Amino acid sequence: MKKSTKIFILPLVLALLVTLAGCAKKQKSSNVYDQVKESKTITWGVKADTRLFGLMSIKTGKIEGFEVDLAKALTKQMLGKDAKAEFVQTTPKTRIPLLKNGNIDAILATMTITPDRKKQVTFSEPYFTAGQSLLVKDDSSIKNVRDLNGKTALAVKGTTAVDNVKKFAPKAKVLEYDDYGQAFTALKAGQGQAMTTDNGLLAGIASENKGYKLVGGTYTTEPYGIAVEKGQTEFADHINKALNELKKNGTYHRLLVKWFDGIPGFNIKEVENS
Repeated sequence: MKKSTKIFILPLVLALLVTLAGCAKKQKSSNVYDQVKESKTITWGVKADTRLFGLMSIKTGKIEGFEVDLAKALTKQMLGKDAKAEFVQTTPKTRIPLLKNGNIDAILATMTITPDRKKQVTFSEPYFTAGQSLLVKDDSSIKNVRDLNGKTALAVKGTTAVDNVKKFAPKAKVLEYDDYGQAFTALKAGQGQAMTTDNGLLAGIASENKGYKLVGGTYTTEPYGIAVEKGQTEFADHINKALNELKKNGTYHRLLVKWFDGIPGFNIKEVENS
């Protein structure tokens, strides 16, 4: 009985030693750019529920969108044509913890660059000049945010949209909903004259709902950036370099056209000025 116990314990001890050695090796290599360069793989945290940016396809079972295509292009630009981009679904709540835990190398998920977030992560240069805009019916008389004075705007609870509307149109009434689906349903039902949030998110709604358009351009500036772990400046620098190359060679523009061209009221040139 004692002999049998020893036989089982020895492999367990060896396995534990191998695991600890592996962990120590991972901790020792603290430069993320060196890691991705060696593996020729970048694991990106992306959205899987946001039309045009990152959405799970029922047909392919894969996440598809502008940010997914941009991540693939950045990976190959940085690491070579044989490099591989891998994807992990993230949400606003999970993306930074996943980055901190090393489950992903970078976040490319409609993440607005803010002073508070800069305390937690290192951002790339902006890759999408997002800003708050308005979605209205095609026959609406509303042309810009100031036209909302005396009218009703529809927004999502907990977002900056509510305060921004009150700032630019102090006489507007704002109704708040739990999510964008509810807010758009209210717009269709005539409970308000305009829905407001980021231009990219509104473009996603307009792309699958005929009879609606974006108006007034953007009345706030809230650019999206790629986030890497705090202090990984070399990695961020290489991302910036790759992004600028994609802009110079036309790849970036082609991806914007692929996903956003033809959406009523959406201004691709405005986005490109990031």
